[in-house]
Amino acid sequence: MTDTLTPSERSERMSRVRSKDTKTELIVRGLIHGMGYRYRLHSRKLPGKPDIVFANRNKVIFVHGCFWHRHSDPACGLARMPKSHLDFWRTKLEHNRKRDLDNQKRLMNLGWEYLIIWECQLRDLDGVGECVVSFLEEGERK
Repeated sequence: MTDTLTPSERSERMSRVRSKDTKTELIVRGLIHGMGYRYRLHSRKLPGKPDIVFANRNKVIFVHGCFWHRHSDPACGLARMPKSHLDFWRTKLEHNRKRDLDNQKRLMNLGWEYLIIWECQLRDLDGVGECVVSFLEEGERK
């Protein structure tokens, strides 16, 4: 199946795709900030440039879009495969998934812990908040 958009239409649409400061990322950052946690953003010093960095805890959070990062949960409808240009998209999205796994391994080897918050999880902000607190406070209560 061929692309339904002209090259200029496709270019314009793809130019709107952001890699940082996405709507989902801003929601998560607002939630975490509202809970009283302070953090840094997009550290270039760390593998994968994590979205949210808690340097004093050696913990990071990635806010992943289900489509772009291939959320494997079968209940997630946001990780669907496009209907056109399947060869391109399959290769592109599989590369993203492999890159994410490589960055996660590299972070762990450097002594960092990570949490992934998926776009579809934002339907339950209370659940996301509990997950973040559990992740950040883990190991601090002794």
